[in-house]
Amino acid sequence: MVPGLIGKSEMIVKKEDLVSQLADVTVNVLSTSRLIQLLETAAIEAIHDFIPTEKVSLGTEVKIKHLSPTPLGMKVTANAILKGVDKNRLFFLVDAFDELEKVAEGEHERVLVSKDRFLQKVKRKRSSDDRGLLR
Repeated sequence: MVPGLIGKSEMIVKKEDLVSQLADVTVNVLSTSRLIQLLETAAIEAIHDFIPTEKVSLGTEVKIKHLSPTPLGMKVTANAILKGVDKNRLFFLVDAFDELEKVAEGEHERVLVSKDRFLQKVKRKRSSDDRGLLR
């Protein structure tokens, strides 16, 4: 993987994307959590074709500023550029724009790990939950 890879993700803000869906508030704008998901998707798009089949890319850190509200029905475009690679760690610059202005900027980190080892960990955790160990 080499720095400079770019990814993009777009969405139209729908009812399920709004802050008002998260809490008892009447703010009908894009939630920060959904914005983060869109930014993460852009990062995944940047590296998707370069991930070995035996690996999986996992998000480990997000640091963003949510700069401006985006209302219901407006289009949002997220961008990611791979700015650095350190062994299995991937560092991205991310930003997002609605139809009028920049709405977010920040950084995102992902790691590449063994898909098999990751799925084994999930399976162990699920079987612990099935035995009631996590309740």
